[in-house]
Amino acid sequence: MKNKYFKIKENPKGIEIEDSVLTITEQGAAKMEIPFNKKWLNVFWWIVVFSLIILAGKTVYLNIVKGRHYSEIAQGNSIRHIAIKAPRGKIYDRFGQTLAHNIPGINLIAIPADLPKKTLERKDIAGKLAEILKANGGEIWGTMENLDPYSISPILLKENISQEEALIVLEKEKELRGIKIEKTAIRSYNDGLIFSHILGYEGKIKKEELKKNPDYLLTDRIGKLGVEKSYEKYLRGVPGAFKVEVDSLGNIKKELGIIEPQLGSDLILNIDSGLQKKIFDALSEALKEEEIKKAAAVAIDPRDGGVLALVSLPSFDNNLFAGGISSSDYQKLINDPSQPLFNRAISGEYPPGSTIKPIMAVAALSEKIISESSRIESRGGIRVGNYFFGDWKAHGFTDVRKAIAVSSDVFFYSVGGGYGGIEGLGMNRMKKYDNLFGLGNFSRIDIPGEAKGLIPDEKWKKDVMGEKWYVGDSYHAAIGQGFITATPLQIANYAAAIANGGTLYQPRIVSQIKKSDGESINCDAKIIGGKLASDEIIKIVQEGMRMTITEGTATVLNNLSVAVAGKTGTAQFGTEDKTHGWFVSYAPYETPKIAMVILVEGQMENEYNAAPITKEIYEWYFKDAKN
Repeated sequence: MKNKYFKIKENPKGIEIEDSVLTITEQGAAKMEIPFNKKWLNVFWWIVVFSLIILAGKTVYLNIVKGRHYSEIAQGNSIRHIAIKAPRGKIYDRFGQTLAHNIPGINLIAIPADLPKKTLERKDIAGKLAEILKANGGEIWGTMENLDPYSISPILLKENISQEEALIVLEKEKELRGIKIEKTAIRSYNDGLIFSHILGYEGKIKKEELKKNPDYLLTDRIGKLGVEKSYEKYLRGVPGAFKVEVDSLGNIKKELGIIEPQLGSDLILNIDSGLQKKIFDALSEALKEEEIKKAAAVAIDPRDGGVLALVSLPSFDNNLFAGGISSSDYQKLINDPSQPLFNRAISGEYPPGSTIKPIMAVAALSEKIISESSRIESRGGIRVGNYFFGDWKAHGFTDVRKAIAVSSDVFFYSVGGGYGGIEGLGMNRMKKYDNLFGLGNFSRIDIPGEAKGLIPDEKWKKDVMGEKWYVGDSYHAAIGQGFITATPLQIANYAAAIANGGTLYQPRIVSQIKKSDGESINCDAKIIGGKLASDEIIKIVQEGMRMTITEGTATVLNNLSVAVAGKTGTAQFGTEDKTHGWFVSYAPYETPKIAMVILVEGQMENEYNAAPITKEIYEWYFKDAKN
C-alpha cells in the first residue's frame, strides 16, 4: 500500500532519501531538532583545560623541583655508598704509654629503604631479631616503626653484638630483609677507672648532637666527656666508603670502587700515667682508712702549665660507656650519692681555706699594706664589736713569712679587713689579686666541664643577698672562707705561678697532636698572666711556703730527700664539724718541676691527712718516677 506522504527516491549513488526530509517545512524541522545548551559545553571545556594544567604542573614539579631528589632515590636503589668508619686516633701519656685504643666490633643496622613496606612484615623482622639478640622486641620495633621508607641512611639497632649473633643474622639474611651487620671499632681504655675523668669516653651519637654534626651518621659514635670530647675533630678522622651496585632488595651485586678512610689523629698528653696511678692509689687508700669517699688532686708542671695528673674520687670505669652501657649500670652511676661521674678536680667549687693566704700576702705586700718586716700579734683571735673572729691558736707576733708558715688567721684578718693600725686591703683589692692568680676565672683547661668558682665583692652581695658588705665578710674572705669558692685546678695552678716566679699558664692536658699524614701539631704553653708581682715579693711568699715545711703546719714533709714548699688549709662546711682538708705544694723548692694540690672532702676537723698523702706521692715521684 502506498503512503501518500512519503515517496522514496534513489539518488545517483544508490542511497534512498525520504521525500519528507527534503520537503519538510521549517516548523516541522523545529519539532524534529533535539535542544542543546552551550553552557555545559563551556563547563566541559574548562574541566579539560584545568586538568591539563594540573598534569603539566605536576610534571614540572616532579621533573624540575623534585627531579634531583627522586633521581638520587632512583640511583640509590642501584648505586650506594657504604660508609667505612675511620679508626679513631689513639691516646698516649707523655712517655708513650697507651691510654686509649680500638678493638674490632660489630653493629646491627637497618637500611630503611630495604625494609619491607608492610607493617606486619617489619614487625615480624623485629620479632626475629629479638629472638636472635635475646632482646626486647618492643624496643627494636620502636626503632624501626617510624623510619623514612625511602632513606638509605643506616639506622643503628644494636651496637657491639657478638660474633655468634652476627653469624645468625647473616645466615637468615633472606628472612631479615633490610637488616645488615656493620664492622666498627669499640674504644678500649687502659685503667679506665684511673683515667676516666681525663679521657672521658665516646658514645652513640644522639639526634640532638646529629643536628650540630651533620656529617655524622646515626650509627656513629662521638666524644662525650674529657679529651674524647674536646679533641673530637682530631680523633675522629675522615670516614671512607665502598661504592656498590645493589638490587631492589639491597643485596650487593657489584663493587664499583672504594674511598679509603683517613685515620684519626693520635694525641700525646702531658699526663704522667705513673704519677696518675700513684696519686689515685694513695688517695684511695687514705680515704678507705678514714671511711671517706670524696677527694681530688691536680699536679701541674710550673714550667709550662702541662697537667701531669688529675684525679677525682670516686671514679667510674669509662669502658662501661665504650661498649654501650646497660640501663642498670647507668642508673647505678647517676643515683650514687657520691657522684662518681662528677669531676671534682675541675668542677668542684670549695672554700679554699688557708691555701689562699699566699695570694693575700702578695696582695698586702704589693699594695704596701705591710712590709716584709711588719709584725702582727695573734692572741687567739680578734674582737670587733660583739663579734669574735678566732684563730686556730695563739701565734704571738708573726711577720708575713711566719704567718704563712703557721697559718695565722689574725695576721690575715688584719691585712684583709684591717685591724688596729693596719688599713686592710678591703674586698675589692682582695678580689683583684685573687682574679690575677686565676681564682674566680676559667683557666680554659682543654677538657669540658670546668667551673669558675666565686670571688665575691660588695656589689655581688648587694645584688644576690640584698645585704651590705661588712668587715667580717672581708675577714672571712682573707682566710678563704665565707662566700669564696675555688676549684682544685685553680689552687694547683696558682701554686704553680708562685713556684715559677709569677707566671700563670693555661693548664693543658694535651701536649701534641700527631696526624695520620705524619704532621705534628704542638700544643704550646699559653700564658694567662705574666709578672703577677715583683720578684722580691714572690720570693718572700716562696720563703713563707718553704717555712711551712721546715717549721710550720706541714713538718711531716721535712725529711723528704727533696725540698718542698707548701701551704695547708682547712675549710669548714655544714653543721657536723667536718672540713675540707687541703694541701698545696711544689717541689723541688729551688727548681720546681711539679706543683700539686690534694683535697680531701669532708674529713673530721683538724685531721690534716692531705699532707701525709703528699709526702707519700713525692717520695715515689722523686725516687722512682721518670723526671
